[in-house]
Amino acid sequence: MTSYRIPEAAEVLGVSDDTVRRWIDAGRLTTESEGGRAVVPGGALAELAVSLADAPESVPRAGAVSARNRLPGIVTRVLKDTVMAQVELICGPYRLVSLMSSEAAEELGLEPGVRAIASVKSTNVVVERP
Repeated sequence: MTSYRIPEAAEVLGVSDDTVRRWIDAGRLTTESEGGRAVVPGGALAELAVSLADAPESVPRAGAVSARNRLPGIVTRVLKDTVMAQVELICGPYRLVSLMSSEAAEELGLEPGVRAIASVKSTNVVVERP
């Protein structure tokens, strides 16, 4: 299972490190210990990202989105059949869905909780791993 350091979790959610720490202290986000450090399990981060996307007005934007339309986020759902895959990402307050081959999704290791970057060009959403 993928895990995230607090600054990485904050970047994925588009909030400050302090906000993530407050959510951890309040029990809104769980952590595990990895090498003596607190890390956020990818699945827990994906669940919080989905809940925040359902109420985007509650999440302040930490910064502007890149002019190159590259949106860092977290994979929240992957639906695959033998040919195609539907990959859902939460990038800050945005929910994006990309269609790609199942082979591409497998090669990228896309699964809920994995960090990814959505590159948007016109109506196409390209997903890459950082």
